[in-house]
Amino acid sequence: MFRGYKPNRNSFVRQDYPAKRRLPLVILALGLALCAGFFLFDIGDPQSPAQIPPESLNPTAAAEEEPEPEPLIARAEMSGTVKQGDTVSALLGDYLSAQQIYQVARQSKNTFALTGLCAGQSYQLCTLDDQFDSFLYDIDQDEQLLIRRQDDQFEISRVPIDYEVDEVVISGVISSSLFNAVEEIGEKPGLAITLADIYAWDIDFILDIREGDSFQAVVEKRFREGEPAGYGRILSAEFVNRGRSYQAVLFKDGSDNNPAYYDPEGKNLRTAFLKAPLSFSRISSGFTMKRFHPITKTWRAHPAIDYVAPTGTPIKTVGDGTVVRKGYTRGNGNFAEIRHINGYSTIYLHMSKFARGMGKGKRVSQGQVIGYVGSTGLATGPHLCFRMRKNGAPVNPDRIKVPSAPAVSRENMEEFLALAAPLLARLDGGEVHQAKRDEQKGEKIDS
Repeated sequence: MFRGYKPNRNSFVRQDYPAKRRLPLVILALGLALCAGFFLFDIGDPQSPAQIPPESLNPTAAAEEEPEPEPLIARAEMSGTVKQGDTVSALLGDYLSAQQIYQVARQSKNTFALTGLCAGQSYQLCTLDDQFDSFLYDIDQDEQLLIRRQDDQFEISRVPIDYEVDEVVISGVISSSLFNAVEEIGEKPGLAITLADIYAWDIDFILDIREGDSFQAVVEKRFREGEPAGYGRILSAEFVNRGRSYQAVLFKDGSDNNPAYYDPEGKNLRTAFLKAPLSFSRISSGFTMKRFHPITKTWRAHPAIDYVAPTGTPIKTVGDGTVVRKGYTRGNGNFAEIRHINGYSTIYLHMSKFARGMGKGKRVSQGQVIGYVGSTGLATGPHLCFRMRKNGAPVNPDRIKVPSAPAVSRENMEEFLALAAPLLARLDGGEVHQAKRDEQKGEKIDS
């Protein structure tokens, strides 16, 4: 019944039409699949050149860019103060052998003798990996001894101490002594000593000082690692004594001369003899041809000046000269005689001891320490008996007139006047200007 049945073609979709329409879709799907595969292959392949680090492609370049770190060197610095009895072996014995210390001491002899280490002086020791590297010792306020190791050798030299320097104007009025006046304005004794040295040829700071005298000075104040470290140079100064003004300017007259102090006209303040052989003492006996001796209980001439001062006070030669006698007698104790120019000689008695290196025939310079105050011989207490002679006859040191040292040379006078004018101008007004430092900010404030 159903065999002869033929359906109507218009009532169904054609069977070949869907196949033809699917062909572009298949091609598109295959293209998308290939693109996705390529992308996944590029990301996931660990051996893709784009993913390999440059150092893997060039091991030599990587080694050059990332060198192995150098081993760290441990550096240590130790600071201290030389104690009484300390020697170079005590200070360096933990880092140098006995043979090396001997080598250093011998090599240092012409620069600074290590036997001259002084108690109270500062030093700094530096090590690298616990091995000696360098040693710094303060010789004085201006220089240090530097010992530095270079392989198996040592370099030894003197080096200047590195200070921060402030220039300040300081002034004061004397009520009793220069020493007390400096102390009253908060300054250190070193300033008084330096001022006394500047005017040592014009003013006797024992006999000549009067209440109401005044001083002012342009001073270099030193700082070391932020801490006060004393004074440098006094660049200019004025001292008013008994109403008379004495002004001074520091100037170096040519390359061959040492700096010296001159008055505003260029005249040298230095003369052949100092006014006194020591500072800050009192006079117990003056120059007289008749004095009752406190020990022998007899009247005798005293052609000398007795300066009372504590035992150990430095005694300075009043002028350039040569030591012609040095020794000890029952009456004079330890004494020295120095011959000067133009027939003058000076004698220093009752010293506790002589300065190092003092001996007959030694040349000494004005102001050089030759010994120390004591009470040896016939003395009731520590003092210096100072005598002066001219061609063998006693003379009163306070009465002699001596010539000054050379003035500023003509060729350097213009330079001196240009330097002196602003320095002396800073002294006008007499105000006290002391440098202070803000400890937190490290700034300088003038008040």
